[in-house]
Parts: sequence; structure tokens; C-alpha cells
Amino acid sequence: MGRGRVQLKRIENKINRQVTFSKRRTGLLKKAHEISVLCDAEVALIVFSIKGKLFEYSTNSSMERILERYESYSSAERQAANDSEHQGNWSLECPKLMARIEILERSLRNFSGEDLDPMSLRELQHLEQQIANGLKRVRARKNQLYHESISGLQKKERALHEQNNMLSKKLKENEKTTAEQANCEQQNLGPNPTSFMPPPILSLPSLSISASGPLQTREFMNENEEARAQIHPDTLQIPPWMLRHVNE
Repeated sequence: MGRGRVQLKRIENKINRQVTFSKRRTGLLKKAHEISVLCDAEVALIVFSIKGKLFEYSTNSSMERILERYESYSSAERQAANDSEHQGNWSLECPKLMARIEILERSLRNFSGEDLDPMSLRELQHLEQQIANGLKRVRARKNQLYHESISGLQKKERALHEQNNMLSKKLKENEKTTAEQANCEQQNLGPNPTSFMPPPILSLPSLSISASGPLQTREFMNENEEARAQIHPDTLQIPPWMLRHVNE
């Protein structure tokens, strides 16, 4: 009689389960080796026991290379699956997006006052309300920009006034300092001696009247008059008694 088929279910007996695991593990590793040799295939086998013990088999001891190849292949497969899924999603989303674009374009034409014939009274009222609300928002934004611009100009005006006042104050201080320096220099120099110098007095030769007569006296008077003509009248000062003596 042949061996009967073993029912595939968990073995409840712990000892029997351990014995079965050892036998089946050895057979599995043997089969992996046979398929790698017979078919020239790269095989990697990893088994963890119930206690966490590791059992492994790899072709030509190249477990890491086989795992890297498996990882790259798995990544490529996942990427291809994702691309096909996205492609299917895009194919489904494209009609929806086209319909949405058409609705938006029609709404834009309606806001511009075009294609109003197919619209009902309720739709026209709704469109009017939307335009009124949009106009309110536009006016509010415009007024806000006006107020901000006016505030900025007022700040600039105050800054210019402050700068002007500062410059005026500095100018007055400079003028005051210049005047004080001029007064100090004038006080240090004192009065100008050349402005009070009396004009020079012309010294004339003494007159001697001899018995030789009026001829010598007349000649002397002529010479005296010529000397007066050569001397500036502002700088010539003769005592009055000398003038009386000459006239005599």
C-alpha cells in the first residue's frame, strides 16, 4: 500500500511538528539545489523556524546579489503597475476635466455678457448677484489701495516737514555761530588806527621880511601859492595866524 496524503493543516503535537519541519526543510533545500544545478537557475531560499532560527540557501553563495536583483525587479514591477494605474486613472479623468473646462469657459463668457440666450431667469438673477458681489469686492480693494496710498503720502509729507524744520534749525544755528565769530574777531582787533590819523601838516619855511622890499615878498608868495596848488586841500592844514601873516 502506498503512503496516504497528509492533510495540510497545523500539526498540534510539538515534537511531531519539529520533526516534520526538519525533514521538510532538508527536502526543500535539496530540491532548491537540484533545480539550480539542473536548470542553471539562480535560487535563493530563506526559512525562519518557529523559534526564529534562520536557514538559507543561495546559488554559488550569492544571496546579496540575488536579493538586489529581486529588489530592482520588484521596484520595476511596482513602477509599471503604478504607471498603468495612473494611465487608467488619467483616461477616466480626461473627460471629466474637459467637461469642467467647458463649464468654466461658458461661465467666463456669461460674466462678459455673452451667450446669455440659453440662460433662464433664475440663472440670470444668480449671475447678476455674482457680478454685484464681485463689483463690491473690487471697489473695496480699490478703496483699500487708495487709503494705503494716501497714508504713505502723508507719512512722506510729515518726514519732509521734519527734515525741513531740522535744516532750518541748523541754518539758524550756523548763522548765529558766524555772527558770534565775527563779533569776537572785531573785539579782538579793536579800532583801526588808520581811520583816526589826522592829515599831515605841511611845514612851510619861516618868513623873513627884509628891507629889500616887496619884490622878495611877492616872489615868496607866488612860490607859496604854487605849493598850495600841488598839495590836496583835504590834507593841507595851515594855522590861521600864518595865513593872516602871509596876507599882510
